[in-house]
Amino acid sequence: MGYIMSETPRPVVMLSAYTTERAEATMRALDFGAVDFIAKPSGTISLNLETVADQLLDALRAAASANLSAVPVRMPRRAPPAPVRPRLREGEQPSAAVAVAAATGGPRALAELLPRLRNPLGATVLVVQHMPPRFTRTLAERLDGMGGLSVSEAEDGEPVRRDHVYLAPGDFHMRVVSGGGEVRIALDQEPSVWGVRPAADPLFHSVAAVYGARSLGVVLTGMGRDGADGLRGIREAGGRGIAQDRASAVIWGMPQAAAEWADTVLPLDHIAAEIEAVVDQLPLPGIGA
Repeated sequence: MGYIMSETPRPVVMLSAYTTERAEATMRALDFGAVDFIAKPSGTISLNLETVADQLLDALRAAASANLSAVPVRMPRRAPPAPVRPRLREGEQPSAAVAVAAATGGPRALAELLPRLRNPLGATVLVVQHMPPRFTRTLAERLDGMGGLSVSEAEDGEPVRRDHVYLAPGDFHMRVVSGGGEVRIALDQEPSVWGVRPAADPLFHSVAAVYGARSLGVVLTGMGRDGADGLRGIREAGGRGIAQDRASAVIWGMPQAAAEWADTVLPLDHIAAEIEAVVDQLPLPGIGA
């Protein structure tokens, strides 16, 4: 894959099995320049590939229009240390939340964005990446190993903590819910939104409901318009919004749809600094104020 993308760049879509080993290989292929992947429906030897035919065709059509300049070969690396502020008490509930949406090209975008965020950030980070089960756990583990904020695949009912990144697990919508003076993760398998589960819109709307003006929505590269309506909800609740620009996005579908609700449209390598600046500007009263 690295040779193909360095010598004769072309859009590539992987067809991968639902196994830990294949998930890791798929993540490496995305590092080396693959645009997207589709999971085989029934393991390494799948005799029913017709069940994902429409999904595969959609991915191929999207890949054909991909911005290949945004997918150079990326060797996995640890980010340089981020500037450190005085650390808050471990396990403290956040007074602000950053919700991030990503799809096609998202794993690479997240690998560039998240390690750049300072630690501590002063907010929780909640991420929806359109991706099947098992692959999200592998992605979370890879992101966690890149430095910066700690990253994990979210678990139903766990408390939301400051300076931690929660990645929605494949096949589950992720929301935040407030009760008993605490904010927790809520996972469910309600119907797909925009044809995907997890979807960003349910997360963004829940962040708007719980954090209000202390919320920030970020919509990164991806096909479709997931995240746009959720970003509208965050803005209407008094929060802020960022969309990735066309030049740095692999597919400028989701960020384009969200741009009308965004305060700023930025290249990927400027978004981490903008997140930090916005978090510093968000009001600081407790949850529900």
